[in-house]
Amino acid sequence: MSDDHSRCRAPVDVRRAGSAERLEDSIAVETAVALVYNGISHAVMMATPDDLDDFALGFSLTEGILHTPDELYGIEVREEPAGIAVHLEIATQRFMELKQRRRSLAGRTGCGLCGTESLEQAIRPIGRVEAPAVDDGAIQQALEALKWHQPLQRETGATHGAAWCDLGGRIQLAREDVGRHNALDKLIGALVTRGFDPRQGFVLVSSRASYEMVQKCASAGIGCLVAVSAATSLAIEQARQAGLKLVGFARSGRHVIYHQPAPEAVPVVQASGG
Repeated sequence: MSDDHSRCRAPVDVRRAGSAERLEDSIAVETAVALVYNGISHAVMMATPDDLDDFALGFSLTEGILHTPDELYGIEVREEPAGIAVHLEIATQRFMELKQRRRSLAGRTGCGLCGTESLEQAIRPIGRVEAPAVDDGAIQQALEALKWHQPLQRETGATHGAAWCDLGGRIQLAREDVGRHNALDKLIGALVTRGFDPRQGFVLVSSRASYEMVQKCASAGIGCLVAVSAATSLAIEQARQAGLKLVGFARSGRHVIYHQPAPEAVPVVQASGG
């Protein structure tokens, strides 16, 4: 029986050195969440069913379905027998583009990257961002505090976290989900809704840094991504293209900088003789 939307209790057998004990454990809830745009279902994600308004907005922006937050007119979350449907009412132009994207998938039996039909479409162009000045001390301070902003992970051990940190390394906002992409989408949706300036901080995630994580940050104007695990080759390439600071293997007392954008050169004006 569920304690709330994000966790439930389940009986488990705990084995220790040949002994067995029957206990109740706290389990992270994972359920199907359908994103329905203007009455048409576009995607079904397996997710932790909380902060779904943030998730829907963040996903819509980072996947390019919406260009700006004001193109979303309304959100309604409906519980259904098979899961949860999040209904979004969006601008007509964006909906027409989404329908065109869906038509390109007609007749295909499966896809690895939903919504793409060619290799060229698999890796979307990435925009340029402004990398903030984030020093090593700020990264380590945020890393040390992350566990205190992941209550569901502490209780269940089954979720990822994404946190927004100010330039001093203080965590201002965090979101959790069984999926790392979902946690980041939830965070980005929350940042947009609450009016945070993406140039005045950085994102810390409890996962690896894949190219999708870099893409999502850049699409939101975020110029620094710090990951607890490693970065992939494509994530590094995308960070270079975007001018995003990319940090990985963030552990207590150490981290690896995969890409550090060079500071903008300041033109030197020669004084005229007189």
